[in-house]
Amino acid sequence: MKPKKPKIVFITGGVRSGKSSFAEKLARNLGQKIAFIATAQSLDKEMEDRIAQHRANRPVHWETYEEPYQVAQVIQKVREKTEVEVILLDCLALLVSNLMQNYQQDSSNNGLAEKIIWKINEITSEATQCSATVIIVSNEVGLGLVPANPMGRFFRDILGKANQIIASSSDEVYLMVAGIPLLIKGKSDEAYL
Repeated sequence: MKPKKPKIVFITGGVRSGKSSFAEKLARNLGQKIAFIATAQSLDKEMEDRIAQHRANRPVHWETYEEPYQVAQVIQKVREKTEVEVILLDCLALLVSNLMQNYQQDSSNNGLAEKIIWKINEITSEATQCSATVIIVSNEVGLGLVPANPMGRFFRDILGKANQIIASSSDEVYLMVAGIPLLIKGKSDEAYL
């Protein structure tokens, strides 16, 4: 018998901390019918290569949605498929970056911040209505130096707020450090890890 699944699992950590690998392992252990939502865009050769590598590593039977902006709508569409057991969103940091396309250095960006937070709240709303487990991956960007430019600081601040919104609605929150998942919220059933 499978363990009781949490509603929302949030996985955060630094770059190359093992977030995606852990999220994929967790998804595989929680179900067979998995929907994967990718937010990356192939805007240059390096990202094209990274996306190709992620596609190659992902099981072919996973249902993949590549959506850089309208993630809540994809979750809504997928949650209507009752056979889906796990929805994996990778990653929130890229989504926020994508939504920042209208960033202007000469304005306060309050309107943009509100739009991004609106999108994050939409994701939370859709995720809490799912019968499937929703796993959300994001970068933790608040542990390093203060970015040198206004756009970097805006990204750090708005992603920090987005992470807090997702974490507050999550049943489990993991912080990845050097490939090791540290449970910082909730109770884990190690049988599915």
